[in-house]
Amino acid sequence: MDCGSADKKRGFQSSRLLRSSTDHLQNGNSELTVENGHTALVIGLKDKVGILARTLMIFEEYGINLSLIESRLSKRDKGDYEFLIVCEEKADKLDTVLDKLKEKAKYVQVLSPPSEKKTIPWFPRKIKDTDTLARSIVGYGADFEADYPGFADLAYHARRKEFADIAFNYKYGTPIPRVTYTINEIKTWGTVFGKVTELFPTHACREFNHMFPLLVENCGYREDNIPQLEDVSNFLKDRTGFTLRPSAGLISSRDFLAALAFRVFHCSQYIRHGSNPWYTPEPDICHELIGHVPMFADPNFAQFSQDIGLASLGAPDEYLEKLSTCYWFIVEFGMCIQNGQRKAYGAGLLSSFGELQYCLTDKPELKPFDPAKMAVQKYPVEGFQPVYFIAESFEDAKNKMRQYTSSIPRPFLLRYDPYTQSVEVLEKKTQLKELAQSIRGDLNILIGAVDKVS
Repeated sequence: MDCGSADKKRGFQSSRLLRSSTDHLQNGNSELTVENGHTALVIGLKDKVGILARTLMIFEEYGINLSLIESRLSKRDKGDYEFLIVCEEKADKLDTVLDKLKEKAKYVQVLSPPSEKKTIPWFPRKIKDTDTLARSIVGYGADFEADYPGFADLAYHARRKEFADIAFNYKYGTPIPRVTYTINEIKTWGTVFGKVTELFPTHACREFNHMFPLLVENCGYREDNIPQLEDVSNFLKDRTGFTLRPSAGLISSRDFLAALAFRVFHCSQYIRHGSNPWYTPEPDICHELIGHVPMFADPNFAQFSQDIGLASLGAPDEYLEKLSTCYWFIVEFGMCIQNGQRKAYGAGLLSSFGELQYCLTDKPELKPFDPAKMAVQKYPVEGFQPVYFIAESFEDAKNKMRQYTSSIPRPFLLRYDPYTQSVEVLEKKTQLKELAQSIRGDLNILIGAVDKVS
């Protein structure tokens, strides 16, 4: 193991950077005091010549000063060493550095000082991190309550577990496994599909009605066929960059919204129990493919959905709850005005024959689209919604949501990079310059296009 030290030319401004620790750290019997605003890391390095020097260069690259480096015998790998490093930077500012360190190290552990009471919730940085989100499930496929449709049907329990196992073992970038649906499952799908499609011409928004025939044509949307998630995901990717990934069960609101930031939608592959095709206590493939997918194929709505996801990354818990409520009233039960008439664009409406009829009656209370009021509006999980928020247009709703989410207290700004499908924390001047150059390039293209059209 290379234990060479670094000097001040590399930006490390302490004369006591590297020392051997065989007393208070080796046995972990005494506390490490870390100044407020600093972060302590424990790093286990691979046994290669020059590995420590190359690792320390990462801190230099990002201009982060170190106030302490100590070596100690590793508790995880006997005979190896690990290093305690104290950075003169807060933990929430080190995400990019931590990603780089993990590429070189066996392990990296952040030791949070007790003085920092508030921490920024972890959020994914790359689209492949959605694998981590998918495994953090609240309820696993076949966990039913006694009043759940199909509770006493053991064959249905086993079938649900099949779908949950497919999703639980799925990895980003691999094809979604195809499923051979049973005759009864196709019958249940056909019952729902045949009924709700009758209402689409008069009850659904124009964007939905534009996309739905394309799904019929390209993805096998038919009364006698349940589309495969892989085919639908490929269609969405070509249209708006959205992709589907099978869901093993219910996941938290934070994880669900975080995936939307990368244009990834957690999608159920199972179908509701055939004993009651008009009711499902949780989202099934009817709800996902009939209700959600056509809207994710619309560019404006896809951007709208991603904006909500990006706003959720690192948001405090109380604001995350408000964003989840906004999602409920927008993506699940949203309505808008088109040609002077109310139209549905929410998946909970478009996949429910009963509520799609009900929402256009005079029974529910209608409120103007106002994210601040929407965020604190109470709503029932069961039954038809008593309140809907009506948007003048998707563009108007998107602008209002962006204005609302700008008030979320986060000590950073994020930028989504569609080329690498990753989010970047904007915290350095070099990043801002790169962003400005990118915007300038797009602006030049726009000016050139306007000139040609003129």
